[in-house]
This record gives sequence, structure tokens and C-alpha cells, in this order.
Amino acid sequence: MQLSLIFEPSEPAAQGSLLPPPGRPPAPQPPAQTSSGPSPSGMEPAVPQRLSDEGGAHSSPSPGKAAPPASLSHEAYAVEPPSLPPNTRWRVISVDDTRIGFLLRRSRRKSIGLAIGEDGLTVTSPHWVTLSQVDEAVIAKSAWILRKLAERQERKEQLATAETAWQHGGTIPYFGVRIRLVLGEQPERAAFSGEPFMPRDGDCLRLALPQQADHTRVRDAVQAWLQQQAQAWFGQRLEHFLQKGQLRINRWRLSSAATRWGSCNSDGNIMLNWRLIHFPHDAIDYVIAHEVAHLRELNHSPRFWQEVGRLMPGFETARNVLKTHTPDTLPLL
Repeated sequence: MQLSLIFEPSEPAAQGSLLPPPGRPPAPQPPAQTSSGPSPSGMEPAVPQRLSDEGGAHSSPSPGKAAPPASLSHEAYAVEPPSLPPNTRWRVISVDDTRIGFLLRRSRRKSIGLAIGEDGLTVTSPHWVTLSQVDEAVIAKSAWILRKLAERQERKEQLATAETAWQHGGTIPYFGVRIRLVLGEQPERAAFSGEPFMPRDGDCLRLALPQQADHTRVRDAVQAWLQQQAQAWFGQRLEHFLQKGQLRINRWRLSSAATRWGSCNSDGNIMLNWRLIHFPHDAIDYVIAHEVAHLRELNHSPRFWQEVGRLMPGFETARNVLKTHTPDTLPLL
């Protein structure tokens, strides 16, 4: 039996991106249990509502006003967040063949408000508005909602790929910051200018390649160096959590899985995706703690999550960071 840590992609807010623009430090991630305010670009004017009978259905007939972008799955916007902000509930409706999930928050406001933020679509509604009215408001604005969600998805993909240039001066994400590639100095082997496991934004990775090296050679050299760093750092953190949990493993190794961040089987073998090296330390620790917890509970029961929390208190924030990415959205494909 084997359990794997898999995340489906969701919509990150721009300020919470893993991949900040070159020369800028990554913006801090919000606490997992704190709701974030809507960004100005993600606001839609309030929707006037009328009273009607309460309705509880999770899908409603579509007026035919919106269709999903051609490149996206019909389920792309219906993935429930791993944890919900306080005083919210998760709700899903259907518009044509597309399912739209959203956080529903009740408040004292006088009308329904829609916002695209860190948690995707949030609908804030007066207490007296019925569920059917909430659904109708989302359906009425579905074209705007899908457009904004698609724009956010496109920005995420651009950040994950376009900013990585396999050439002199290109940048890559490393431990949550961006480091710069330097070619042409021809050291004997790859050399890093900063602290190996505590980098700063703008630190340099000097490669043993000529400045005009083919991008494939540059990519392969960077990948080899990152895997070496992952092997060393993950090993240290794995030992830390094993000692904390008073547990033992059979063996561990790096993986290159396209959808799994990590896995653990009943034989005590752990695999960790080397592309985690792109993320901040807490995100890496969460995956390792998750897999170590499976050594005691090979399931996802409440007892399992208690074990994860014992190994890494406050793990929910790091889990939400990973929720916005899958390994195949990162730059080294």
C-alpha cells in the first residue's frame, strides 16, 4: 500500500505567487486561517438581490451566458481548498458544463458581493439572502468570474515558465527566492555565491559553461545542481522529523513525478519530489512531515492529521502554498 501527496492546481492570488519577478523578494503567504481581502482587479460590483424561497441545490440550470476557456477542464474551478477561512463554507454550482466552486461568507452587508482573491472566488452575502439567490448571482456573473479565473491561471503559467530563461542572466526559483544564472566564468564546477540552503534573492549560480552554451546544456546543468541540493537538504530535514517522531524508514529517494510531491508506502519507503527545492523551507518541511506521519498512520484520518500537526504545528499555511502548484507547473519540465 502506498499513499502519495498530490495537489490539484487552484488559483493563486498574484501576491502569493511562488515565482516573484526578478529582483523582487517573494511576497509573504497569508496565514491559512485568515481570509484575505479582495484585490482591486478582482472586484465585481455588488449584485442586487430580491427575496425568494430558500434553495439548497448545488447546481442550477444555466442561462447559457458563459462557457469555460477551451484549454481548461470543466472541473478546473471546482477544487475545494485544503482548509477554509473562518466563517465560510464551500459551495459548487454548474454553469453549462463548467463547475464553479466558491467560498460563501455571510455578513451584515446589504447586497451580494463577488471577489477574486487568494482563495479564488469569494461570495459575501447578507444573512437573509437564500442559497438559491446566491447561486443565481454567481450564474449571472459567470462570464466575468470565468474570465478573471482564466486570467489568474494564465498569469500563474507565465510566472512558472516565461521568467525562467536557460541562459546567462536567466533566473530560477530556489528555496522561494529567485537566483541568477552566470555563465562564461568557467569554474571547475557549479558554484553558488550565497548560503547554499539559505539563499537571498539575486544570489548567483555560476555554471561551468561558456556564456553562449545551448539552453539544453544550461537546463541540464542547473537541474543536476538543484537535485544535488535537494538530496542534501531533504536528507537533513527528513532526519529531523524522524527524530522528532521517533520513527524509522527503510530508505528514501528523490522522484521526478509530474503530479506527486511525495509518497510513502507500507514498507517504509519515502519518495520526495526534487522540484520542492523551488519552494520556501516551510513548504518543503510540510511534505516531509506529511510523509513521515504516514509511517505511523498510512491513511488520511483525523489521527494522521494530528500526527502531522504534532510534527509541524501550523502546517496548514505551507499546505496552502503547495495547493497553488503541481510539479508540472514549475519551470523545469
